Amino acid sequence: MVDDDAQMRRAVVRIIETHGLASLEASSGVEALAILDREGEVALCISDIYMPEMDGLTFLREALARYPDMAVVMLTGVADVTTAVECLKIGALDYIAKPVIVEEVRARVDKALEKRELVLQNRFYQKHLESRVRELDRRNRQALVNGVQTLVHALEAKDAYTSGHSARVSRYAVKTAVQLGYTGERLEQIRLGGELHDIGKIGTREDILNKPGLLSPEEFEHVKGHAALGERILAPFLGESPMVLRIVRSHHERLDGRGFPDALSGDRIPAEARIVAVVDAFDAMTTNRAYRPPKSPMDSLEELRRCAGTHFDPEVVEAFLRAFADVSALPIST
Repeated sequence: MVDDDAQMRRAVVRIIETHGLASLEASSGVEALAILDREGEVALCISDIYMPEMDGLTFLREALARYPDMAVVMLTGVADVTTAVECLKIGALDYIAKPVIVEEVRARVDKALEKRELVLQNRFYQKHLESRVRELDRRNRQALVNGVQTLVHALEAKDAYTSGHSARVSRYAVKTAVQLGYTGERLEQIRLGGELHDIGKIGTREDILNKPGLLSPEEFEHVKGHAALGERILAPFLGESPMVLRIVRSHHERLDGRGFPDALSGDRIPAEARIVAVVDAFDAMTTNRAYRPPKSPMDSLEELRRCAGTHFDPEVVEAFLRAFADVSALPIST
């Protein structure tokens, strides 16, 4: 209770105490702030408006700046209603007109405390809800990843020659992307995009996937469809991960515009897809396939250099070479 009028202060304190509440007293705003600093935040403060040293308006601003959850009720004369309304705009929850009436004081105190409790409860529920939403989002994302990994395993079961290909491409892509400055969520999307880049091959016929010779033009057109199909498969689930979708669709585009499915060229090819294009090609070259034996790591690296600027982004090729300067550390399929 803050009031320079000792008689008024004691009268309000008696009402509060008979209402079952403990109280502290201050004769000015300055003294009240000192008590709050010493005792800590209180649930409710009743303050007069006109006081020496620091008036009620100034005290209200200072108190709420330090203790924004404290409920404040202002005491005002009948002629001071305009000032009381100004206090409400600043953040006071209510005001009591002088001379005070016992039942009115009790009602206003109860109302202010109820308002404060509602504010605190709403904040708690909001924080709790946000936490629940984050947890559900984490679980949903994990469920999605688990489901997608099952699809990857199903794909590799169709094509024994590409077993482990997606995991290696993902690892190559991440280390290369780090060299190019990717971090955080963007790096995570590249990791996931590398793992899922060939998911559209779920729709490719097994006899074509495992064909020991060269593909006919018709068969090659069938295989090329896996990039756009992969994007269509994942789009309903990964709408908030656009980089992943761009990787899946565009990892077979070429810098010279002779790739597929959209014949993009140069910087029109998404940067993340250019990363996966390089590492996907390297892993394909160093992997045993139905139609050819694997190339050596050194020959494959030389092929990347040779095709930089036409097929591959030269900056990405250089980043891959930096990331895996030690050829013996490459996770090459055996």
